[in-house]
Amino acid sequence: MPCWRSWVRDGVHAQRPVRALAAVLVGLVAMAACASPGGQPAAVAAAPLPLGADWTTYHGDATRAGYVPDGPDPAAPAVAWRADLDGAVYASPIVVGGLLVAATEGGSLYGLDAATGAVRWRTHLADPVPGSDLPCGNIDPLGITGTPVYDPGSGQVFAVAARPGVEHILFAVDARSGQVRTQRRVDAPGSEPATHLQRGALLLADGMVYIPYGGNSGDCGQYLGRVVGVPVAGDGPEVDFAVPTTREGGIWAASGPAALPGGDVLVTTGNGEAVGGVWDHSDSILRLSPQLRLLDGFAPSGWAQENSVDADLGSTGPVVLPGAHRVLAAGKGGGVYLADVDALGGVGGERDRLEPCHSYGGAATTPGPGGGAVVFLPCMEGLLQVRVGTDDRMARGWQAGAAVTGSPVVVGTTVWSVQQDGTLDALDAATGQVRATLPVGAATRFATPAVSGGALFVPTLAGITAVAIRR
Repeated sequence: MPCWRSWVRDGVHAQRPVRALAAVLVGLVAMAACASPGGQPAAVAAAPLPLGADWTTYHGDATRAGYVPDGPDPAAPAVAWRADLDGAVYASPIVVGGLLVAATEGGSLYGLDAATGAVRWRTHLADPVPGSDLPCGNIDPLGITGTPVYDPGSGQVFAVAARPGVEHILFAVDARSGQVRTQRRVDAPGSEPATHLQRGALLLADGMVYIPYGGNSGDCGQYLGRVVGVPVAGDGPEVDFAVPTTREGGIWAASGPAALPGGDVLVTTGNGEAVGGVWDHSDSILRLSPQLRLLDGFAPSGWAQENSVDADLGSTGPVVLPGAHRVLAAGKGGGVYLADVDALGGVGGERDRLEPCHSYGGAATTPGPGGGAVVFLPCMEGLLQVRVGTDDRMARGWQAGAAVTGSPVVVGTTVWSVQQDGTLDALDAATGQVRATLPVGAATRFATPAVSGGALFVPTLAGITAVAIRR
């Protein structure tokens, strides 16, 4: 059976058989490979991974919970396969119908067999932007950074690629074939695309794809935190929201916006230029309508002081707690804030606060015993368990070692987190005790696994590493 490589050149899609290699050992497939553009094969496991439910977006669903309640706990986790792709993978993978979709800074989407790692298709969406073409930044080259999202209604994967120019293009790709169905530019009118970075995960809610923007590392230029919304159908007008500040206020957390029942959207924003006066909705949790009108917001009482020292709340995205009545956010400033979804409270209106936790990336949450919630935060001081009671009081739980700072997911009773040096840690969700560690390959500081059944899929600087949770 041939392995297929797909690509787009000047809007024309083509497919071409590349190479298939199979060997039989003791009646099992031992290895199959398709050469990647970098010349390295994607090795296929001898025993296919046991897969489960789809994982169609960052942390599994639109609340960004990152929780699989019935997943297995580790016995002897092991690397099942590795796929070297054409660039670093900053985005979390997604899993759809046995297909793993990975986005690279090389500007490509890959469709890999999630069980074996074999390449089913590759679609090169756009040549990446060289770092030298940007006024500042720390991703070089710059291709696809934000986590894609899958729409089960249309069977399409949506991803945003930066291409030379500089401009941001939303591609709709058929998940089964890799065929590009539609593409459209998604830079808001009046924006300066070269100063905007599309790092945050895309969100699908009520027939709309929402695309968040922050700035490049270094905060250069006249960028504003923005969200652009595009109908899944592809032929409707886009909507957009810009943080009402003079500059900055980036919506840049890797976890992206979160959705509420009914279609409203929650975002966290970074620091703005204002260091006093009227609150400009930087350093905040904001609630937006499906048409991206500003409905409500919360900011710490010290928002202006945080702005003055680049200590924005928006370094971690909002996580909606079970029941969808509370939202929790934590950022660079060290504070953890619990807010009422239906009345965010304005400046200083949090339900509770605790500290310190200087957090970056995306949190995970599970229901708490007897009600409430348990939240796992990627703090720079070490992954932190926070218990949220039904009385809206937060309490610190266990904290992992200072090296364990990656954005977590929870499978069964185990918390999984990836260190930048490539160590995958499995921690007991109740106690924080280490259950297992495994080298998976160096990763970015925002890397977070995808989950399906008994498998984790870890984005790395080389591609994807698949891990069998129990062997």
